[in-house]
Amino acid sequence: MKKTTIHEIAKALNIDSSTVSRALNDSDRVKAKTKKRVMDKANELGYTRNMLASNLRRNRSNTIGVVVPRISRYFFSSTIAGIEEMAYQAGYNVIICQSLEEVDRERKIISNLMANRVDGILISVSMETQDHSHLTACVENGTPLVFFDRHVAGMKHTGKVLIDDVRGGFEATEHLIQKGCQKIVHLTAPLDVEIYKNRHEGYRQALEKYNLDYDKNLVLVSKLSKADGNRLAAKILKELDGVDGIFSANDLAAIGVMDYLKSTGVKIPEDIAIAGFSNEPTSAVIEPSLTTVDQSGEEIGRLACNLLLDYFENGNTLVNDRTIMVQPKLIVRDSTKRK
Repeated sequence: MKKTTIHEIAKALNIDSSTVSRALNDSDRVKAKTKKRVMDKANELGYTRNMLASNLRRNRSNTIGVVVPRISRYFFSSTIAGIEEMAYQAGYNVIICQSLEEVDRERKIISNLMANRVDGILISVSMETQDHSHLTACVENGTPLVFFDRHVAGMKHTGKVLIDDVRGGFEATEHLIQKGCQKIVHLTAPLDVEIYKNRHEGYRQALEKYNLDYDKNLVLVSKLSKADGNRLAAKILKELDGVDGIFSANDLAAIGVMDYLKSTGVKIPEDIAIAGFSNEPTSAVIEPSLTTVDQSGEEIGRLACNLLLDYFENGNTLVNDRTIMVQPKLIVRDSTKRK
């Protein structure tokens, strides 16, 4: 079936093609009455705009690239929902990619998004991302970049929407201390990843506030998978005497710890109280339910997308290295409710 053209609309209305084009683009140079005539005739004839050609002329793709470590993680799926909601309202399409925590994959994704001429990129970096030259190249190429959750500290000319991880780590650890815990293990990912460094700092600050010694042997590093939680729980029982509290920098590892401890007869929270971080849906339905820190994923997604949209509108927001900090919320559940 042949597509209707601007020239055919112009001929049907006996007006210039340029007037039809301006009307379809909602130009102020065309009267409202003429715009209505053009739109009505376009709908009648089944006209559809060639968005690719239109975007090429404007040097825009109306597309935003989103890069997350894992789409399957509840926090990241929540942020994607917030991003997509705001992008849709603003008339942008979203390309969603996952790095699977691999920096090489992340580099290829960034390269492909730039090759596809996305208007901007929203990213939460992988655990492996130490060399961020691919992200620097993105900014130097003129592609706006906004970090959310995981970011590259000190990187210029970018936007950032972050959770206050120091506060979250502090509140979770303080809560365990207030429940009577005196020897608290901290499960973390590598501390050169900014968010885990900050959650660890919150843990350290809480110990300091309550005059508890910081012991590096109680800080156990892994990739924070559920299997890591199982393995580290066995290590805690075998090698670390007197542990009565555990703060995990994510819920998955905390749940792995709980599963193993329960299988060995350890009572939670009576023997060991446990707090996680991220408020995964599973944390509310396991037995006992897991005390955790909520990260407000959808809100972070909306704020990150709005920061990028502000840049599209004003053109100078990211030059000022704007950072938006979202406050965490401690969710107290049965894994720390000691009588």
